[in-house]
Formats: sequence, C-alpha cells, structure tokens
Amino acid sequence: MEGQTLLAGRAYDSDELRKSLDERGAWANTKPMSNRKNVPAFSSYLYRYRNLVERFFNKIKHYRAVATRYDKTPDNFLAGVNLASLRIWMRFYESMT
Repeated sequence: MEGQTLLAGRAYDSDELRKSLDERGAWANTKPMSNRKNVPAFSSYLYRYRNLVERFFNKIKHYRAVATRYDKTPDNFLAGVNLASLRIWMRFYESMT
C-alpha cells in the first residue's frame, strides 16, 4: 500500500529493507544503527508510537484465548481480540457514564 510507514527497531535497519519499502511507496522509520556512516531520515516523534503498539500487544497477550489462539476462524479470533481490547480500554476509562 502506498503511503505507509514501517515503525521498527534497530534490528530492521538495513539498506535492503529501506530499498524494498521505497519501491513499494512506503517509508522505513527505523532507528538507525549507531555505526551507520550515512544516517537516513528518522522521526523520533513517530517512533514513540511503536512503543504504544508494543505495549498494547503485551497487554492483549494476557488474555488466554488470544495468546493461544483457541478460535481457529479469522472472524472468531478477531472478535476475541476486539473483546480483549474493549476490556483493556474499559479498565482505563472506568468513569464512563
């Protein structure tokens, strides 16, 4: 898909990956390795969102049905992910009236 951004850690900082994404119309916002001579463009502002996504996946894995993938059909699994996400969201927004 055009216009997409890859948010990844330093392990994914390679010229091959950047070239492949560039050919597909995407941008790699990966933290550059410290030994790079030509440092590519990097947005620390966008990189913060990577942490939010990782923390969300960590929280969602605490729900056994999601972590072990009890539901084999994609629709049922997505419903389980949605249910777990809703429970996480409601825990932080208890004052819903």
